[in-house]
Amino acid sequence: MNDNFTETTAGIRVTVQPEPLQQESDPDRGVFAFAYTVILENLGSVTVQLLDRHWVIRSAGAQIAEVVGPGVVGQQPILKSGERFEYTSSAVIHDPIGTMEGSYSFMLLDGAGSESKRFEVKIPRFNLLYPVIIH
Repeated sequence: MNDNFTETTAGIRVTVQPEPLQQESDPDRGVFAFAYTVILENLGSVTVQLLDRHWVIRSAGAQIAEVVGPGVVGQQPILKSGERFEYTSSAVIHDPIGTMEGSYSFMLLDGAGSESKRFEVKIPRFNLLYPVIIH
């Protein structure tokens, strides 16, 4: 299962590639671990910086976590026109089926004037699907 989920907002394309982490999961104890790789691409003509992230994580349709904080994987990457940034992180849910979605806050770095312009970029909802073996 190698589904990609993509959304473009204000010239920033966000692509997410989730995958189950079977070695770190324990279905008998309700532990379903997933890695997800995020690719951020600046399709616009102005340099931008990622400031914050906001994630909503659901397991079996119920919200189990909300994550808000600065940057991603300890970084607040700056993307010039045409550049991309890729990172991998992980999440744990309590059922074999869940979803994640959210948004990133970006700032335009156009160099003109002292006013910075913040904008939100949507993170597409993506599925967390753990392969279940039926006996």
